Amino acid sequence: MQELIDRLDINQYLPAALDWATNILLAIVILVVGFWVAGKAYKSVVRISTNYDQLDDTLFRFFGSVARYTILAFVIIAVLNRFGVQTASIIALLGAAGLAVGLALQGTLSNLAAGVMLLIFRPYKVGDFIEAAGKFGKVREIDMFTTILQTFDNQEIIIPNSQIWGDQITNHSYHEVRGVDMRFGIAYNESIDEARKVIDRVLAEHSQILKDPAPFVEVETLNNSSVDFLVRPFCQGEHYFDVLYSVPEQIKKALDDAGIEIPFPHRKVIVVNEQA
Repeated sequence: MQELIDRLDINQYLPAALDWATNILLAIVILVVGFWVAGKAYKSVVRISTNYDQLDDTLFRFFGSVARYTILAFVIIAVLNRFGVQTASIIALLGAAGLAVGLALQGTLSNLAAGVMLLIFRPYKVGDFIEAAGKFGKVREIDMFTTILQTFDNQEIIIPNSQIWGDQITNHSYHEVRGVDMRFGIAYNESIDEARKVIDRVLAEHSQILKDPAPFVEVETLNNSSVDFLVRPFCQGEHYFDVLYSVPEQIKKALDDAGIEIPFPHRKVIVVNEQA
């Protein structure tokens, strides 16, 4: 009699035990397959950026992480479903929590969105000299939230990406060849042609100034006390500041050697003697 009772107890719990064993086995299979698929998805997305030089690695690593964690979230939900857990309420709770976090981190998310746009459209890259958000410097690092600039006096400036994306961006390194605008004035009683010859000679002898395109040297303005030249030599982008800060001194010395006056602002005063 006791043996019959034991058999009945075993038969009673055997289906439940088999059901739990099956669920555990399937959960393990789902987890293993899910983690493998998540890893493959991450690597596949990241591989896109390695195949194309114009795509940014940081952005695609971020997209790869988003793909991986999205797949893992569905995997966890599938595992919970295997054990009869009602996931609808969990999903609703996660959605509400996500909304609350999103509202609390509006500024951070705007920087993230701007970072994604900067990495997609790439108006500048690491190593470029840019002017953005009222700051000027060499781009040292671009991440999802900030851009880090290094100034000429070795300061590090960290700018939130939202400030850069919402403002004008000037990339001084975008083109390989740059024009360097400078202005020089000579006195009205000096020869324009002779001054142009002096300036042309200085530009022709400068090792970093290109012959093609040819430098632009023309009278721009007849000022109150001077005739002003616009001088625009062209150079490789990396030599821009060398040309900008070396040519004015050389032209000043050359004009002095040629005896051509560079005037300072002055006024002519005519005194009328009424008694006469």
